Amino acid sequence: MSLELKNVRKSYSLPDGSRLPILGISSFELKTGEQVALIGSSGGGKTTLLNSIAGITTIDEGAIRVDGTDITKLNEPTRDRFRAQRIGIVFQTFHLLPAFTALENVLLGMSFSGRANRTRAKELLDRVGLGQRLNHRPPMLSVGEQQRVAVARSLANSPKLMLADEPTASVDQANQSKILELIRDACRENKISLLLVTHAPEVAAAFDRVETLSQFNQPAL
Repeated sequence: MSLELKNVRKSYSLPDGSRLPILGISSFELKTGEQVALIGSSGGGKTTLLNSIAGITTIDEGAIRVDGTDITKLNEPTRDRFRAQRIGIVFQTFHLLPAFTALENVLLGMSFSGRANRTRAKELLDRVGLGQRLNHRPPMLSVGEQQRVAVARSLANSPKLMLADEPTASVDQANQSKILELIRDACRENKISLLLVTHAPEVAAAFDRVETLSQFNQPAL
């Protein structure tokens, strides 16, 4: 398995001292190389789930295994290194640094794992159609091109698992299918498991396996 969740619980404290349950997942699995679209409504816990899988957010209880490692048992520095080496993330809002070029943004992503490789960074940008935009900064790129840089950065460290949080939400419809195809093809070619979160039925329709978060997430239990 590329990803396993068992008895995952997560809640947040409210001003009155009570707890707001967000995640209550008994079981969820993603096989190696499998691609899954996860549909969920706004505020339904999608982003909390992805952040928990990535080790950005810690859960209250349960186990989250990525490539066989239970990340809930890792301390924060080890968890950060593990994420950099094993997990690729495509954010809805790109998270590119505007003062750095496309090439530098990809190299920066590599640096967190200690494996910065200029040749590979160039190859990845060429792979996503930006071989002629290496020295362009994000403000000089279109929204679709910025998302392509983000995809290249997410692939930089050869992850085992790709998490995509509404990756097509910030691009126009003409680029939506291109970005989706780019992510899926890259994962397929590199045998990377993909968990893509979306609220768009047309995006989910491209996947063989589609899950609805509310069907297996029961936070009140």
